[in-house]
Amino acid sequence: MNDLEQLAFDNAPMGLALTENRIIRTCNETFAQMFDYRKEELIGQSFRLLYGSDQEFHDIRDIGLEPLRKSLPYTDERLMRRSDGSMIWCRFRARTLTPETPLSRIVLSFALIDNTVSGPQLTPREREVLLYLSKGQTSKEIARALSLSPRTIEDVRARLLKKFQVKNVAVLLARLSGHQTGKAQR
Repeated sequence: MNDLEQLAFDNAPMGLALTENRIIRTCNETFAQMFDYRKEELIGQSFRLLYGSDQEFHDIRDIGLEPLRKSLPYTDERLMRRSDGSMIWCRFRARTLTPETPLSRIVLSFALIDNTVSGPQLTPREREVLLYLSKGQTSKEIARALSLSPRTIEDVRARLLKKFQVKNVAVLLARLSGHQTGKAQR
């Protein structure tokens, strides 16, 4: 990469990273700053570093694989962890360079949506339930997977709808995937 290309890469207005099998192989300065790391601290690290839990890191792996296998980009919004443990809300985009094995080599971009206290503050349980909801699972299926009662899952779903000020899970998932369904979602 020549000096001008490196300058553009490092100072792009969004965080950029290239991963191989979920290991960060390179990233730009914007990406490192977004997560409050030095670039050198991220190179060679598992993306696990940027998730709230091992379970979340594992569960999110397969989301978006279908479009990537078809050489299409994948986009969603997700909570990611900074070096100090605080969470930031990011718009995530991915494009694989290896559609036959999508996670082998992926170019990722991250744009900060909200890192203020006014942004959505989710508990680990809410993040967990949201992840299962995004996979199309029912409350009973989520309850079985998490060894909880379906009523507990319904309570968490209700809290999520209230926090995001939406009327149902379909609208919640549409909003989180970046597909707004209108201004008023109440």
